[in-house]
Amino acid sequence: MTGDVLHTTFHGIGVSAGTAVGPLVIVTPAPKAPTDEAPTTDAAAAADVVRGVLEDVAVGLEARAAKASDHARPILEAGAMMARDPGLAMGIENQLKAGKGPTTAVTAAVEEICVMFEALGGYMAERVTDLRDVRDRAVARLLGKPEPGVPTLTVPSILAAHDLAPAETATLTTETCLGIITEAGGPTSHTAILASQLGIPAVVQAVGIMAVPVGTRVAIDGGVGEITVNPTAEESAMLEERKRRRAAALAGGTGNGATKDGYPVALLANIGTADDARKAAKQPVEGVGLFRTEFLFLDRDTMPTVEEQTATYTEVFEAFGTRRIVVRTLDAGADKPLKFADLGPEENPALGRRGIRLGMIRTDVMDAQLEALAAAYKATGADVRVMAPMIATQAEATWFAEKVRALGLPKVGVMIEVPAAAIRSRGILYHVDFASLGTNDLQQYTMAADRMQGELADLLNPWEPALLDVVALACEGGQAMGKPIGVCGEAGGDPGLALVLAGLGVSSLSMAPGKVPAVRTALGLHTLTQCQQMAAAARAATDAAGAKAAVLKMADPVLADLF
Repeated sequence: MTGDVLHTTFHGIGVSAGTAVGPLVIVTPAPKAPTDEAPTTDAAAAADVVRGVLEDVAVGLEARAAKASDHARPILEAGAMMARDPGLAMGIENQLKAGKGPTTAVTAAVEEICVMFEALGGYMAERVTDLRDVRDRAVARLLGKPEPGVPTLTVPSILAAHDLAPAETATLTTETCLGIITEAGGPTSHTAILASQLGIPAVVQAVGIMAVPVGTRVAIDGGVGEITVNPTAEESAMLEERKRRRAAALAGGTGNGATKDGYPVALLANIGTADDARKAAKQPVEGVGLFRTEFLFLDRDTMPTVEEQTATYTEVFEAFGTRRIVVRTLDAGADKPLKFADLGPEENPALGRRGIRLGMIRTDVMDAQLEALAAAYKATGADVRVMAPMIATQAEATWFAEKVRALGLPKVGVMIEVPAAAIRSRGILYHVDFASLGTNDLQQYTMAADRMQGELADLLNPWEPALLDVVALACEGGQAMGKPIGVCGEAGGDPGLALVLAGLGVSSLSMAPGKVPAVRTALGLHTLTQCQQMAAAARAATDAAGAKAAVLKMADPVLADLF
């Protein structure tokens, strides 16, 4: 970019609403392994050096974790754990034995694991960025260069990077980071989720932003995914006005979720740890719509004991008192392999033995978790609702329901994230009390598009009419059986989609707590009939952009300011 840097507009995918104007700071790309690196002649000695470097990386991340905020600490600690992973060290040693130089060996070994993780999808695919961050830090140390990362922000700035590792986004604050722009990433990437939690405007898939000179004044609109380089005074004023209008619209939203005419839509939080629970419980949410329990099981050599699980579940239940808590049983298997429950390699892990399929094979794991949940329920008397992931058939739903009810747990449900479950929701709901739509997985299976592959982001837009059609099928089954259907995927936190989902028959929406005020406001501006009309218009559109445009055209003008 040369002359056109004076005034340029970039378009990406808006993943965290809000607007900001400020100077651009570029995250310098990490150093690469030299293409002419000399081969290793003493693999054992080189392996010792690399192990020492990886330990230094781990210690550095732990030191940052010790000074980090509560939300950042576990992310940094997870990076340190990866740096110490014996599997990574073994892979590097094998590369060194094959004659590769140290930095080349580190790069090759990490990429081997990344390819495997990306093929697995889900949680494991999300950890690729962490792994590459460890690689970059190790390579920099081996080359005698400073570790890569976000530079010290001396003035409030807008950050641009090809991609950001969780270890970097975790340390950002709203005081110094006005906005985030990345060339990579997707709507469900760690950067997108964390930016939304922090309330920092963010745009991903903004190809070309790294060519903009450091210090250039840029404007970001995280709602519509637009970045303006060197905005005019009029453009800056328009963004400021939109920011003011958004703040004013959000200021009036309190109480439980409901449409303008009183149709209740419960607004719930997504949580993943006990720490998440404590924080979310302080927010004006009506409970938990998705408690991911995987954190108790991953990166362990042995299964957590019933007592250990019970203690954690009790802590979470107590945090929410009488408010509902929907617990998802372990969603692991091919896409989130467990060391103590590895079923072996699979040709297509994303379509393999994960979720309920693993639970039906390793019944000891399922039984122990349900026993712990039942014990925590009896100890607290909480409003606990337990659901299973990856349900596809009535037989699976029946098997799970019988186990849950045998232990005295009050309500049993299923995740609808496989199209088959949406199509046959009436039969599946006959056996359970409720269902929750996992729109992230439901969309990737509907569109045959890996949700972690940024290049397929257009197919993963939650406004996609095909996804809305599948959601409608699930809701029709729920209405026929008189069973509530909720949404716990990212779609639930979109204020416009919240209207569409309510119009389709969804009775609860679960999201990052920071998204609740915008969704509450959007619902309160429209009647149920209006929501139903907008849902019909969105489904009638030919693509995601058309669906969103149709809803905005019909909606209260304030809705545009909530994105």
